Amino acid sequence: MNARRIIGAIRSALRTWPLALLTTSLAAAGAPAAAPAGTDLRFEQVFSERGEPPALHYRARYGAPSASHWLEVWRDGERRLVRRTDDAIETHVTRRPGDPGFEMVVLDLRRKIETRIARDDLYRIGNFTDWFDLAHGLRYPKAAYRLTVSAAPAHSPRPLEACSWYTLTQVGRSTALCWNASARLPLLMVDDAGQVLWQVTAIERKAAPAAVFEVRDFGFVRTDAGQDISDD
Repeated sequence: MNARRIIGAIRSALRTWPLALLTTSLAAAGAPAAAPAGTDLRFEQVFSERGEPPALHYRARYGAPSASHWLEVWRDGERRLVRRTDDAIETHVTRRPGDPGFEMVVLDLRRKIETRIARDDLYRIGNFTDWFDLAHGLRYPKAAYRLTVSAAPAHSPRPLEACSWYTLTQVGRSTALCWNASARLPLLMVDDAGQVLWQVTAIERKAAPAAVFEVRDFGFVRTDAGQDISDD
């Protein structure tokens, strides 16, 4: 498989992931209006992975109601995670704790294609995905933003567990999200039109069976994205 097809396969897989739900509408078109002193918060301080549970399993529904998707994630601390989207794409990610780099195996369950790629190679094809994105469903804003404490939007669903509401505003558009500090996970995200973009429907805090983290690729066509990209 040549580099062009590899890149297409990886990007198709990444499009099914809710990595940019919080920032897809937040284009870098300029700085937001200045906020009163003392009211703005730092994204990395509020949405920190520090102190997260050693193991977590959750299910979430994301996307517009007319085109919603299902995501299931198993987190094994900072070492391993598995993401399964719509029973169509399964992604296994491993890294050394504290290391920004990671190795990823993407399984296209319907077409029986396995693609291996590292974080550095994702960056080479223009996809700036990090461990935090993969593990938490949030991506750090890449442009100026305003983050403030807020109340729950009117008519928003009841969150699965207790969580604190915040509003992220950029370029005049806002997303409200309810962050659960125990799981280190957003339980709800609601856009400024009141549409639910993300909703966690189940959480489990016990360690997953070892079999969950096994790559079951028998009968799959295997490709190495890094090698193919380099060869081209």
